[in-house]
Amino acid sequence: MVEELWKLKNKKVDIDFMSKEYNTSNFLCRLMANRDILDDKTIKSYINPVYSNLNNAKDMKDIEKACLLLKEKINLGKKIRIVGDYDVDGVISVFILYKALKRCDANIDYEIPDRINDGYGINKNIIKKAYDDGIDTIITCDNGIAAISETEYAKSLGITVIVTDHHDVAFTEEDGIRNSILPSADCILNPKQEDCNYTFKKICGAGVAFKLIEVLYESFEIKKEEVYEFIEFVAIATVCDVVDLVDENRIFVKNGLEMITNTNNIGLRELKKANNLEDKEITAYHLGFIIGPCINASGRLDSAKKGLELLLCEDINKAEILAKEIVDLNEERKEMTSEGLERAIKIIESSSIKDDTILVVYIHDIHESLAGIIAGRVKEKYNKPTIILTKSEEVVKGSCRSIEEYNIFEGLLSCKDILDKFGGHPMAAGLSLQEDKVEILRKRLNDTCNLTKEDLMKKISIDMSLPLESVTIPLIDELKKLEPFGKGNSKPIFGVKNARIKKAILMGKNKNVLKLKILTNENIYIDAMIFNNIEEFEEKIIKKYGQDELDSLYNKNQNNLLMDFLFYPSINEWNQNKYIQIIVEGVR
Repeated sequence: MVEELWKLKNKKVDIDFMSKEYNTSNFLCRLMANRDILDDKTIKSYINPVYSNLNNAKDMKDIEKACLLLKEKINLGKKIRIVGDYDVDGVISVFILYKALKRCDANIDYEIPDRINDGYGINKNIIKKAYDDGIDTIITCDNGIAAISETEYAKSLGITVIVTDHHDVAFTEEDGIRNSILPSADCILNPKQEDCNYTFKKICGAGVAFKLIEVLYESFEIKKEEVYEFIEFVAIATVCDVVDLVDENRIFVKNGLEMITNTNNIGLRELKKANNLEDKEITAYHLGFIIGPCINASGRLDSAKKGLELLLCEDINKAEILAKEIVDLNEERKEMTSEGLERAIKIIESSSIKDDTILVVYIHDIHESLAGIIAGRVKEKYNKPTIILTKSEEVVKGSCRSIEEYNIFEGLLSCKDILDKFGGHPMAAGLSLQEDKVEILRKRLNDTCNLTKEDLMKKISIDMSLPLESVTIPLIDELKKLEPFGKGNSKPIFGVKNARIKKAILMGKNKNVLKLKILTNENIYIDAMIFNNIEEFEEKIIKKYGQDELDSLYNKNQNNLLMDFLFYPSINEWNQNKYIQIIVEGVR
């Protein structure tokens, strides 16, 4: 069991002033302040996520230069090829650029690397094929910032290269001074470049593509409303790429969710239908855990072009068949992931790896496309940076998932001499290396990291103490204004001390839901729902009160056990009546 550290957020902010200045309740202002939503621009886009609050695309380095170049190529009828990536962000980026450039009458096509045969990003085979096909210009999306030798090769063949990407820029460091390593492309659009004036650095690849289209459409005198038609797709990529849902990412997702609920895109409609979502209001959860994984599954177990083909499809019968194929692939992916996760945990628990600070697990025969998902699940279980490696045809490939306290990209950067290839973010990265370097990598990462015992504790930030009797339906309705929740805009967590548990009831077909009857200080009963970690709850009751008290909790009605709870309030509707309940996020 991972140790937890509960911390109450306590930002020193003049909440009364903030409330008056933005005509918003103290309650919501406190929650915004807890999320570092403090400057005027970010607060305004948070409270009022409308298109007029989007950032100025022209602030992005090279964007106007890229549009002038593209307009020239389009007018000359030059052949342009988009090279994307096989994950959701990459597929959506290709979709946006392809549809938009078609609208501008470009001679355009696309290529998406095969996850297994090509690996991540543009490579020399793709460039040579483009040259053989008479391609004049390559636009990368959601990749390219690390393609140093590949860009040089393309340029040597006379191909124009425009990079659009959002990944971290590699660098060298000497005497504490960092120097960026950038490809020799004609234009580089990436807000993470040091000399880029674009103020919001946390957009995904599709977000960068969207900003390019904003400026390109303006140069072709295409109405702004047509640009906004892509927002629903940017929303999918933004949620699935797990970037912060603040600033314009919030604008993308808040507006995009409404559009997806009533989408006109045939492929997206059929994908919703195949997942029984056709009549539901779409939320960030649906994007991150249903729609996104389906698009991802095509790139993991088949070809990412299948997901793109679905979004581009204009034949309803063909879209229905494609959607069903993609959903079936996702079901297969789920089963394979569960099996791979079990194997990873078994390897960790039966070896000295379990004592490592950074978990490096080599499973030679799992599907390499699942390494990232498994790494994420292992990281969640142990709260440690995790690398899952598997054998590819010629090398060992892997994916990394990290915790806030450890920059995995910089960790890999310090080991670049033993890696064939790597790239990514502080929290997630990919790599390849020779098999005889696996143990060296594991040892070096663990020897050089400075993570403490406290770093490895699971941090739970509590927004505020909230007595259960203060939870009302109007308060819950007010909380909905903060949605959608996600990275950078986490669902609020409230705390209550010494809540009195009177009764526990196991529910559900598999008895995997626990309902606790809690009596408030005003002698009102409220239901507390635990949807996971029931065993952990029971262990804590036994440790504090003993097995007899746990048995009594299940078998008798008038118990009086005191526990601290972390929770999120919600409404349970039953027989046209509304009941307040709390969803338990932690117990102590």
